[in-house]
Amino acid sequence: MNYLHKSNSLTLLAALFSLALLVPACQDTGTTDGGTTPDTGTTPDGGTLDGATPDGATPDGATPDGATPDGATPDGGGGTLAPVALGSAGNFVILSKSGIDTVPASVVTGDMGVSPIDSTGITGFSLVVDASNEFSTSTQVTGKVRAPDYSPPTPASLTTAVSNMETAYTDAAGRTTPDYTELGAGEIGGLTLAPGLYKWGTGLSISTDVILAGGPNDVWIFQIAGDVTQANGIKVTLSGGALPKNIFWQAFGQVMIGTTAHMEGIVLCQTAVILGTGASVNGRLLAQTSVTLDQSTVTQPAL
Repeated sequence: MNYLHKSNSLTLLAALFSLALLVPACQDTGTTDGGTTPDTGTTPDGGTLDGATPDGATPDGATPDGATPDGATPDGGGGTLAPVALGSAGNFVILSKSGIDTVPASVVTGDMGVSPIDSTGITGFSLVVDASNEFSTSTQVTGKVRAPDYSPPTPASLTTAVSNMETAYTDAAGRTTPDYTELGAGEIGGLTLAPGLYKWGTGLSISTDVILAGGPNDVWIFQIAGDVTQANGIKVTLSGGALPKNIFWQAFGQVMIGTTAHMEGIVLCQTAVILGTGASVNGRLLAQTSVTLDQSTVTQPAL
């Protein structure tokens, strides 16, 4: 009797011990097969599930919704902006309706033209009329100088070029949905400007150096309701492969480039373009009134 009681007690203890071993293995720990992720939806040490980002965060390298990386332009910027078509006005480095004047000696690379004013509106260049009477030359100009009082086909070609210049001005002025409006309240000195369409309802001042940063296919169009005033010695320069043929300064007022200052791009001006002593332009000066040079350098851009 004592033996049976003792035997039963040992059997009961063994059963209880086995049950104790089984219980931890059966508990719901909230982990997936292999014991990886708890049921809380988080990973150990405050991490996130594979492929997920913390609440409100963006994946590595992305920007928040609606934002652009530093130096980038908003949607619709220079990458999709079409250049202004110049037509036959693009055959001239300087084209004017009322005259071109220089204080010698300036250096002009490319053809010059005036119309409807005749060759008497071109002063300071000591023109020499070619034997064909279709153009003249000057020691200050590497190219041909054309006027409507020269022989055909010069008069008709100038009429077309001036018309194309006016169309280009209207195109540039009529572009809609600017990427930047009233930037710097009309003062862009010291800025690095991304490609895009810029608009000001006033004049534009450039009091310190400006950089236009972009690639060879990027386009800048500046719509300016007043004058453009570039201070003496101040430079507009390009970086990243940007090209002056893709930069358009459309100004209703005068464009005044100060003494020894440097400008890049195509100037489409409703009124006068005035270059100070020793000023230089890598681009074109297309003016609906006059162009004045003072020992200045104007070089047509590569196409």
